[in-house]
Amino acid sequence: MNAVKKVGFVSLGCPKNLVDSEVMMGTLAGAGYEITNQASEADTVVVNTCGFIDSAKQESIDTILEAARWKSEGKASRLIVAGCLVERYRDDLIKELPEVDAFIGTSQVDQILDAADAEFEAAQLTIRPIGNKTATYLYDFDTPRLRATDAHTAFIKIAEGCDRPCAFCSIPGMRGSFRSRRFGSIIEEARQLGKQGVKEIVLIAQDSSRYGEDLGEVDALAALIRALGEIEEIDWVRVMYAYPTHISDAFLAAVAETPKAVKYLDMPLQHASRTILKLMKRGGTRASLERLIERVRKAIPDITIRTTFITGFPGETDEDFQELIEFVRACRFDNVGVFTYSDEEGTPAFDLPNKVDPKLARRRRDLLMKEQAKISRQKNKEKVGRTFKVMFEGLSRESDLLFQGRLEGQAQEIDGHILINDVPEGLSPQIGAVYDVLITEAHDYDLVGEIVG
Repeated sequence: MNAVKKVGFVSLGCPKNLVDSEVMMGTLAGAGYEITNQASEADTVVVNTCGFIDSAKQESIDTILEAARWKSEGKASRLIVAGCLVERYRDDLIKELPEVDAFIGTSQVDQILDAADAEFEAAQLTIRPIGNKTATYLYDFDTPRLRATDAHTAFIKIAEGCDRPCAFCSIPGMRGSFRSRRFGSIIEEARQLGKQGVKEIVLIAQDSSRYGEDLGEVDALAALIRALGEIEEIDWVRVMYAYPTHISDAFLAAVAETPKAVKYLDMPLQHASRTILKLMKRGGTRASLERLIERVRKAIPDITIRTTFITGFPGETDEDFQELIEFVRACRFDNVGVFTYSDEEGTPAFDLPNKVDPKLARRRRDLLMKEQAKISRQKNKEKVGRTFKVMFEGLSRESDLLFQGRLEGQAQEIDGHILINDVPEGLSPQIGAVYDVLITEAHDYDLVGEIVG
């Protein structure tokens, strides 16, 4: 074991990347390293990068450069760069960042001990080709893991990689082909998390709705939801990142019929214009998507639907954007995220003609978000005077005078939350516990309420 003991992590990007960081931290802690949440004070710094879109790549580069300053001017003596940016630009990074001691990609998470060892020659780390499709790494239920989320909620990565051909997306080249974890491994991990006090399990993958297909299973996600709903210690089971063409009746039935499955669907749609969806290589039309939304709401009447859209995709005309606006008005989604198109080299969209001016893309994004804010405000107003089950999360981040929590229809750090301004006398609410909350006020994205039971 080398003399460097204290390791600090900076984890960027999505929850799937965060799980990778948690696994690396758990592996290092199990080997005797001390994990610190003050990365600038660590002996070894690990930056787990995101390489999805321009803004994420820039954040990753800025963070690496800051960590390099900690190494040249501060305490750090070793710098490791991991994650998606390494998969996309490994050769360039090695050339441009000599101060980095080791680079490990998304399928090399299990090599973090070698990367952290000052006596190990980093050049010996396996170097896989960019765009590698042969990656096989998956963590297991007994893989060491040091969670960085709140104690009452945890992510479980049920699959890795993606085989979708979406024209704008670079993920298949960074994460490899789609591959599912074993059913029993996920159930055992959830049981262990429940014993550790976790109350909410959030299932994540690049494409959660395809879970189990590569293993020859049919409707495996539905079976997984039902099985997780039987774990006594777990109160909520949430699924993120479902793909619209794989919303099966069995999946909807599992969500509807499993009491612990939150009535929530995270389903990125990206657009509604037939022309743009075809260029995106996603298929479908506004009419087919509206039928899907209708089918989902018929199966689960009180479901919260979250989706995301891209504005400014190459070839998007004013007419295409207007169709998207009208689609959002018609469907009245509960939660919407909007991103402007990012022109990513190596993706099919990069070579498309008729690029949209970034300023116009941003203007369209703002218009769409303004339209959604009206819908969200109205939907929230409809909740006033009603009582909902809310997971209590302690003091509000906005004010020490308030508490906060979340409805089933609010994913942590992504959707809004509920500010709780009154608690029954004698009640000491516990973080992670579920209480009845009466909604008293509504805002664009957040709600205000009081615990009534």
